[in-house]
Amino acid sequence: MAVRADELVWPQDGLLPVVIQDDESGRVLTVAYANREALERTLATGATYLYSRSRAALWRKGETSGHAQRVVDVSADCDGDALLYRVVPSGPACHTGAASCFADGVDHDEAFFRAVRRLRSTIEQRRTADPEHSYVARLLLGGVDRIGKKVGEEATEVVIAAKNAEPGELIHETADLFFHVLVLLAQRGVSLGEVGEELLSRSREATGSDPE
Repeated sequence: MAVRADELVWPQDGLLPVVIQDDESGRVLTVAYANREALERTLATGATYLYSRSRAALWRKGETSGHAQRVVDVSADCDGDALLYRVVPSGPACHTGAASCFADGVDHDEAFFRAVRRLRSTIEQRRTADPEHSYVARLLLGGVDRIGKKVGEEATEVVIAAKNAEPGELIHETADLFFHVLVLLAQRGVSLGEVGEELLSRSREATGSDPE
């Protein structure tokens, strides 16, 4: 959280717009306002503090609903006149009970890509972990043979789940397969970008142009 209140461009009313974003999914949860005190409290405590224009008062997200947010990063836009809070929510962000005030604006594809990138980063961090306490570290220590065996097992589980009527099982098993494939790529030093380029290449061959 490198933002400093005295480096921002505060308007005459002393309020900056704040975009609040789910750090895990990338989903925009709400847009609100913060004055200097709200920002400083957010930076000091790691909780979401905002300024209510209707009540003309400072407030902390979750103080009445219990749906608090843990702020993991605060950044400013290029002009220094708008803020982005990346948060980990403990419940709905909207007063209606919806997870987001923009309930219909979820980009599930982008959420998936963000989750994959985050998981790959976590796998890399586990390289140096104690194998006795880290499943990923044990897999990496076992090498390609051990990880490859797990990928094969999970692929079989996906096929079995696909034959069942319950989609939740297929989702669960597919996530397990993706996870183990990511570990295998990490073991061989293959980046997600390289896999992405291969997929783009195949798309170009199939369509004759870059995908939208």
